[in-house]
Amino acid sequence: MTAEQHSAAAPMAGSKTIDTGLGLLEILRDHPDGLTITELAQLAGIHRNAVSRHLSALGNHRLVARIGTRFTLGLGIVELNAAVQHRLRGAATSALQALADTCNATAFITVLDIDQSQAVVLTVAEPRVSQFHVSYRAGTRHPANRGASGIAILAGRPPCPGERPEIAQARATGYSVTAGELQPGAWGIAAPIPTPGRPADASVGVVTIGVRDESTIVPLVLSAATEIARLL
Repeated sequence: MTAEQHSAAAPMAGSKTIDTGLGLLEILRDHPDGLTITELAQLAGIHRNAVSRHLSALGNHRLVARIGTRFTLGLGIVELNAAVQHRLRGAATSALQALADTCNATAFITVLDIDQSQAVVLTVAEPRVSQFHVSYRAGTRHPANRGASGIAILAGRPPCPGERPEIAQARATGYSVTAGELQPGAWGIAAPIPTPGRPADASVGVVTIGVRDESTIVPLVLSAATEIARLL
């Protein structure tokens, strides 16, 4: 092999190593109870020795943790997720407040939790001139497949077997509308915040008491989602 060929091969090998490591993290994400090296090797389609080497490297960065013979995602993943959420809050503040004021409704950003079964309200903006609006608390959790915000996130991800028809409908329209799913009388619209090349992890939306004009609210929510994605 010439020097030029060796130089070209090295980045390719490094890229494959990173891709394999990320693939193992994704498998562990889908198995919160953890997996053994043998189980990981079978699911990843690679040799046990290669899995062991990758787990050792990921463990050095606290991205995986070992409990007995099983491996799970480590606290380093949580820390990375917190950093991303901090950046999202910062990018969203102005756009979210503008959405709340324009719609005269409570606006919020929701993110998908690490295990993907729960949606968590990340940040909230209330309209500055309003006699009556919904109070919504950051940190509120609900099943990811319930409510406009959770459905919108799942609609920005690949289809899953057995998913609710409402998710497929939101995937087709680009936004989700629900009424009374999380709170009696509440009406919400949300859209996934696009992340090019990746499944959606967050959505932006508004919630009101009583149905509003969907044709007026939807363009504002979609515009906010695009603006927040641009700022990230």
